Amino acid sequence: MQLVVYILVYPLLWLISRLPFKVIYFISDGVYVLLYKIIGYRKKVVRNNLALVFPEKSEEERLLIEKKFYHHLCDMFLEMAKTLGITNKQMKKRYVFTNVEVFQKLENEGKHVMIIMPHYASWEWVFSLNSMVKSKAYAIYQPIQNKYFDKLVRDIRSKYGTTLIKTFESRKIIADAKQRGELITVGIISDQSPMLHRARHWANFMDVVVPIHVGAEELCKSHDMIPVYLKVNKVGRGFYEASFKILAENPNEVENYNISEAFMHETEKAIREAPEYYFWTHKRWKHMGKAPKEFQQEPAKASNS
Repeated sequence: MQLVVYILVYPLLWLISRLPFKVIYFISDGVYVLLYKIIGYRKKVVRNNLALVFPEKSEEERLLIEKKFYHHLCDMFLEMAKTLGITNKQMKKRYVFTNVEVFQKLENEGKHVMIIMPHYASWEWVFSLNSMVKSKAYAIYQPIQNKYFDKLVRDIRSKYGTTLIKTFESRKIIADAKQRGELITVGIISDQSPMLHRARHWANFMDVVVPIHVGAEELCKSHDMIPVYLKVNKVGRGFYEASFKILAENPNEVENYNISEAFMHETEKAIREAPEYYFWTHKRWKHMGKAPKEFQQEPAKASNS
Protein backbone atom coordinates (compact mmCIF):
# COMPACT_ATOMS: atom_id res chain seq x y z
CA MET A 1 0.00 0.00 0.00
CA GLN A 2 2.87 2.40 0.78
CA LEU A 3 4.24 1.92 -2.73
CA VAL A 4 0.81 2.42 -4.31
CA VAL A 5 0.32 5.73 -2.49
CA TYR A 6 3.79 6.85 -3.51
CA ILE A 7 3.23 5.94 -7.17
CA LEU A 8 -0.01 7.92 -7.18
CA VAL A 9 1.36 11.02 -5.44
CA TYR A 10 4.91 11.33 -6.76
CA PRO A 11 3.98 12.33 -10.35
CA LEU A 12 1.91 15.19 -8.93
CA LEU A 13 4.81 16.38 -6.76
CA TRP A 14 7.17 16.15 -9.72
CA LEU A 15 4.78 18.20 -11.86
CA ILE A 16 4.49 20.87 -9.17
CA SER A 17 8.28 21.09 -8.97
CA ARG A 18 8.40 22.08 -12.65
CA LEU A 19 5.73 24.78 -12.47
CA PRO A 20 6.44 28.53 -12.24
CA PHE A 21 6.05 30.02 -8.79
CA LYS A 22 3.02 32.07 -9.85
CA VAL A 23 1.19 28.89 -10.79
CA ILE A 24 2.33 27.15 -7.60
CA TYR A 25 0.83 29.88 -5.43
CA PHE A 26 -2.38 29.83 -7.46
CA ILE A 27 -2.59 26.11 -6.65
CA SER A 28 -1.73 26.85 -3.02
CA ASP A 29 -4.76 29.13 -2.74
CA GLY A 30 -6.93 26.24 -3.91
CA VAL A 31 -5.29 23.83 -1.47
CA TYR A 32 -5.99 26.35 1.30
CA VAL A 33 -9.72 26.25 0.58
CA LEU A 34 -9.65 22.44 0.62
CA LEU A 35 -7.44 22.04 3.68
CA TYR A 36 -8.83 24.81 5.86
CA LYS A 37 -12.41 25.50 4.82
CA ILE A 38 -13.52 22.02 3.71
CA ILE A 39 -11.37 19.46 5.58
CA GLY A 40 -10.53 21.67 8.56
CA TYR A 41 -7.18 19.93 9.04
CA ARG A 42 -6.25 20.03 12.77
CA LYS A 43 -8.24 23.25 13.11
CA LYS A 44 -9.20 22.45 16.70
CA VAL A 45 -5.54 21.98 17.67
CA VAL A 46 -4.57 25.28 16.05
CA ARG A 47 -7.39 27.19 17.76
CA ASN A 48 -6.64 25.68 21.15
CA ASN A 49 -2.94 26.54 20.82
CA LEU A 50 -3.65 30.13 19.81
CA ALA A 51 -6.19 30.62 22.59
CA LEU A 52 -3.72 29.22 25.12
CA VAL A 53 -0.72 31.38 24.24
CA PHE A 54 -2.55 34.53 23.14
CA PRO A 55 -5.30 34.98 25.76
CA GLU A 56 -4.89 38.75 25.48
CA LYS A 57 -5.92 38.75 21.81
CA SER A 58 -9.52 38.91 20.71
CA GLU A 59 -11.17 35.98 18.95
CA GLU A 60 -11.11 37.99 15.72
CA GLU A 61 -7.36 38.60 16.05
CA ARG A 62 -6.67 34.91 16.65
CA LEU A 63 -8.88 33.94 13.73
CA LEU A 64 -6.84 36.20 11.45
CA ILE A 65 -3.60 34.55 12.64
CA GLU A 66 -5.22 31.16 12.05
CA LYS A 67 -6.15 31.94 8.44
CA LYS A 68 -2.73 33.43 7.67
CA PHE A 69 -1.10 30.34 9.15
CA TYR A 70 -3.04 27.94 6.92
CA HIS A 71 -2.16 30.02 3.85
CA HIS A 72 1.50 29.82 4.86
CA LEU A 73 1.26 26.09 5.59
CA CYS A 74 -0.03 25.41 2.07
CA ASP A 75 2.64 27.62 0.53
CA MET A 76 5.40 25.85 2.44
CA PHE A 77 4.22 22.38 1.48
CA LEU A 78 4.25 23.28 -2.20
CA GLU A 79 7.59 25.06 -1.83
CA MET A 80 9.02 21.81 -0.49
CA ALA A 81 7.80 20.02 -3.64
CA LYS A 82 9.24 22.84 -5.75
CA THR A 83 12.67 22.08 -4.27
CA LEU A 84 12.86 19.10 -6.63
CA GLY A 85 13.01 21.46 -9.61
CA ILE A 86 14.23 24.79 -8.24
CA THR A 87 17.44 26.19 -9.73
CA ASN A 88 20.38 27.44 -7.69
CA LYS A 89 19.75 30.95 -9.02
CA GLN A 90 16.14 30.87 -7.87
CA MET A 91 17.12 29.52 -4.47
CA LYS A 92 19.75 32.21 -3.85
CA LYS A 93 17.21 34.86 -4.74
CA ARG A 94 14.43 33.45 -2.57
CA TYR A 95 16.31 32.24 0.51
CA VAL A 96 18.88 34.82 1.56
CA PHE A 97 21.34 34.42 4.44
CA THR A 98 21.81 37.98 5.66
CA ASN A 99 24.90 37.44 7.82
CA VAL A 100 26.54 34.27 6.54
CA GLU A 101 29.88 35.80 7.54
CA VAL A 102 29.04 34.91 11.17
CA PHE A 103 28.91 31.26 10.19
CA GLN A 104 31.96 31.45 7.92
CA LYS A 105 34.01 33.04 10.72
CA LEU A 106 33.31 30.03 12.95
CA GLU A 107 34.37 27.71 10.14
CA ASN A 108 37.59 29.66 9.56
CA GLU A 109 38.36 29.25 13.25
CA GLY A 110 37.91 25.48 12.88
CA LYS A 111 34.76 25.41 14.99
CA HIS A 112 32.11 22.74 14.62
CA VAL A 113 28.60 24.22 14.51
CA MET A 114 25.15 23.11 15.61
CA ILE A 115 22.38 25.04 13.82
CA ILE A 116 19.24 24.95 15.96
CA MET A 117 15.92 25.92 14.38
CA PRO A 118 12.22 25.93 15.28
CA HIS A 119 9.32 24.98 13.02
CA TYR A 120 9.01 28.57 11.88
CA ALA A 121 8.68 30.29 8.49
CA SER A 122 10.71 27.88 6.31
CA TRP A 123 13.13 25.17 7.31
CA GLU A 124 13.14 23.20 4.06
CA TRP A 125 15.30 25.66 2.13
CA VAL A 126 17.94 26.10 4.82
CA PHE A 127 19.85 23.25 3.16
CA SER A 128 20.94 25.68 0.44
CA LEU A 129 23.48 26.99 2.97
CA ASN A 130 25.76 24.17 1.80
CA SER A 131 26.57 26.11 -1.35
CA MET A 132 28.20 28.86 0.75
CA VAL A 133 30.20 26.93 3.33
CA LYS A 134 33.00 24.38 3.43
CA SER A 135 32.03 22.15 6.36
CA LYS A 136 30.39 18.74 6.01
CA ALA A 137 26.67 19.12 6.73
CA TYR A 138 24.46 16.69 8.66
CA ALA A 139 20.81 17.09 9.57
CA ILE A 140 19.06 15.18 12.33
CA TYR A 141 15.53 14.16 11.39
CA GLN A 142 12.66 11.83 12.26
CA PRO A 143 11.95 9.26 9.48
CA ILE A 144 8.54 9.16 7.81
CA GLN A 145 6.59 5.92 8.21
CA ASN A 146 6.14 5.50 4.46
CA LYS A 147 9.63 4.39 3.42
CA TYR A 148 9.18 5.65 -0.15
CA PHE A 149 8.22 9.16 0.93
CA ASP A 150 10.97 9.02 3.53
CA LYS A 151 13.48 8.45 0.74
CA LEU A 152 11.92 11.29 -1.25
CA VAL A 153 12.26 13.69 1.68
CA ARG A 154 15.87 12.62 2.17
CA ASP A 155 16.57 13.16 -1.52
CA ILE A 156 15.01 16.64 -1.43
CA ARG A 157 16.84 17.70 1.71
CA SER A 158 20.17 16.30 0.51
CA LYS A 159 20.00 18.15 -2.82
CA TYR A 160 22.78 20.50 -1.71
CA GLY A 161 24.93 17.82 -0.08
CA THR A 162 23.48 17.45 3.40
CA THR A 163 23.56 13.96 4.94
CA LEU A 164 20.39 13.15 6.86
CA ILE A 165 20.82 11.12 10.04
CA LYS A 166 18.22 9.62 12.35
CA THR A 167 17.97 10.87 15.91
CA PHE A 168 19.06 7.61 17.55
CA GLU A 169 22.21 7.37 15.40
CA SER A 170 23.26 11.02 15.60
CA ARG A 171 25.75 10.73 18.48
CA LYS A 172 27.73 7.94 16.85
CA ILE A 173 27.76 9.52 13.39
CA ILE A 174 28.90 12.88 14.77
CA ALA A 175 31.63 11.23 16.84
CA ASP A 176 32.82 9.20 13.84
CA ALA A 177 32.87 12.30 11.61
CA LYS A 178 34.99 14.22 14.09
CA GLN A 179 37.33 11.27 14.49
CA ARG A 180 37.86 11.35 10.71
CA GLY A 181 38.89 14.97 11.05
CA GLU A 182 35.85 16.44 9.35
CA LEU A 183 34.81 20.02 10.05
CA ILE A 184 31.09 19.52 10.58
CA THR A 185 27.83 21.43 10.77
CA VAL A 186 24.81 19.69 12.27
CA GLY A 187 21.26 21.00 11.85
CA ILE A 188 18.36 20.17 14.13
CA ILE A 189 14.79 21.37 14.62
CA SER A 190 14.34 21.43 18.37
CA ASP A 191 11.01 22.99 19.34
CA GLN A 192 8.93 19.80 19.43
CA SER A 193 7.36 18.49 22.63
CA PRO A 194 9.47 15.63 24.05
CA MET A 195 7.83 12.46 25.29
CA LEU A 196 6.84 12.97 28.90
CA HIS A 197 8.88 10.06 30.28
CA ARG A 198 11.99 11.46 28.61
CA ALA A 199 11.53 15.05 29.75
CA ARG A 200 14.60 16.21 31.70
CA HIS A 201 13.96 19.92 31.82
CA TRP A 202 10.91 22.20 31.86
CA ALA A 203 10.82 25.87 30.92
CA ASN A 204 8.47 28.76 30.32
CA PHE A 205 7.49 28.92 26.64
CA MET A 206 4.86 31.46 25.61
CA ASP A 207 3.97 31.89 29.31
CA VAL A 208 3.30 28.17 29.75
CA VAL A 209 5.63 25.75 31.58
CA VAL A 210 6.35 22.79 29.30
CA PRO A 211 9.08 20.17 28.82
CA ILE A 212 11.71 21.18 26.26
CA HIS A 213 14.20 19.20 24.23
CA VAL A 214 17.77 19.43 25.51
CA GLY A 215 19.41 17.02 23.07
CA ALA A 216 20.90 19.77 20.90
CA GLU A 217 22.57 21.36 23.90
CA GLU A 218 23.90 18.02 25.10
CA LEU A 219 25.38 17.30 21.67
CA CYS A 220 27.05 20.72 21.66
CA LYS A 221 28.62 20.11 25.05
CA SER A 222 29.72 16.53 24.42
CA HIS A 223 31.12 17.21 20.92
CA ASP A 224 32.45 20.77 21.37
CA MET A 225 30.04 22.40 18.90
CA ILE A 226 28.97 26.03 18.84
CA PRO A 227 25.16 26.38 19.15
CA VAL A 228 23.80 28.84 16.59
CA TYR A 229 20.17 29.89 16.34
CA LEU A 230 18.84 30.42 12.83
CA LYS A 231 16.09 33.01 12.68
CA VAL A 232 14.04 32.98 9.48
CA ASN A 233 11.83 35.89 8.42
CA LYS A 234 9.26 35.60 5.65
CA VAL A 235 9.61 38.82 3.68
CA GLY A 236 7.21 37.92 0.87
CA ARG A 237 5.44 34.96 -0.63
CA GLY A 238 8.22 32.49 -1.38
CA PHE A 239 10.94 34.84 -0.12
CA TYR A 240 12.84 34.42 3.15
CA GLU A 241 15.74 35.99 5.00
CA ALA A 242 17.74 33.91 7.48
CA SER A 243 20.17 35.22 10.07
CA PHE A 244 22.55 33.49 12.49
CA LYS A 245 22.84 34.21 16.21
CA ILE A 246 25.43 32.47 18.37
CA LEU A 247 23.82 31.19 21.56
CA ALA A 248 27.07 30.39 23.39
CA GLU A 249 30.73 30.94 22.48
CA ASN A 250 31.87 28.27 24.95
CA PRO A 251 28.96 25.88 25.54
CA ASN A 252 30.73 23.83 28.22
CA GLU A 253 31.08 26.95 30.35
CA VAL A 254 27.32 27.61 30.27
CA GLU A 255 25.07 26.30 33.04
CA ASN A 256 23.10 23.23 32.02
CA TYR A 257 19.89 23.91 30.08
CA ASN A 258 20.62 27.63 29.61
CA ILE A 259 21.35 27.06 25.92
CA SER A 260 18.09 25.17 25.49
CA GLU A 261 16.17 27.93 27.23
CA ALA A 262 17.92 30.58 25.12
CA PHE A 263 16.78 28.75 21.98
CA MET A 264 13.18 28.65 23.22
CA HIS A 265 13.41 32.36 24.11
CA GLU A 266 14.54 33.24 20.59
CA THR A 267 11.75 31.08 19.17
CA GLU A 268 9.19 32.86 21.33
CA LYS A 269 10.43 36.26 20.14
CA ALA A 270 9.97 35.20 16.52
CA ILE A 271 6.46 33.89 17.23
CA ARG A 272 5.39 37.10 18.92
CA GLU A 273 6.71 39.15 16.00
CA ALA A 274 4.79 37.18 13.35
CA PRO A 275 2.75 34.32 14.87
CA GLU A 276 1.24 33.18 11.57
CA TYR A 277 4.52 31.55 10.54
CA TYR A 278 4.78 29.12 13.46
CA PHE A 279 3.71 25.49 13.03
CA TRP A 280 0.52 25.63 15.11
CA THR A 281 -0.70 22.15 14.12
CA HIS A 282 1.80 20.62 16.58
CA LYS A 283 0.48 19.79 20.04
CA ARG A 284 3.39 21.71 21.54
CA TRP A 285 1.70 22.39 24.90
CA LYS A 286 0.09 18.98 25.46
CA HIS A 287 2.06 18.38 28.69
CA MET A 288 1.17 21.67 30.35
CA GLY A 289 0.29 21.29 34.01
CA LYS A 290 2.36 18.14 34.41
CA ALA A 291 5.64 19.72 35.49
CA PRO A 292 7.41 18.38 38.60
CA LYS A 293 7.16 20.72 41.59
CA GLU A 294 10.66 22.14 41.12
CA PHE A 295 9.69 23.49 37.70
CA GLN A 296 6.23 24.79 38.51
CA GLN A 297 5.68 28.53 38.49
CA GLU A 298 4.78 30.18 41.74
CA PRO A 299 1.40 31.92 41.68
CA ALA A 300 1.59 35.66 41.22
CA LYS A 301 1.55 37.59 44.50
CA ALA A 302 -1.37 39.89 45.14
CA SER A 303 -0.62 43.58 44.85
CA ASN A 304 -0.54 45.58 48.09
CA SER A 305 -1.65 48.73 46.37
